[in-house]
Amino acid sequence: MMTPDTWQKSSYSGGGQGDACVEVALRRTHIAVRDSKTPGRAPLSFPTDTFTTFLEALKTQSPHVTAPC
Repeated sequence: MMTPDTWQKSSYSGGGQGDACVEVALRRTHIAVRDSKTPGRAPLSFPTDTFTTFLEALKTQSPHVTAPC
């Protein structure tokens, strides 16, 4: 379970130190997304419902495609 502002790497992070993928963090009303290779840069932020809809669309439209990282 994620807690607010705790960054979690994609379950598809692979190879080496697993630092070549995206990370997400729960915020009060948004989901923050950042590049795990450059965590000090400003993250992107999306309303929770919008991000959830985006993820569901990816699962529905491309169930056989996996993340490259």
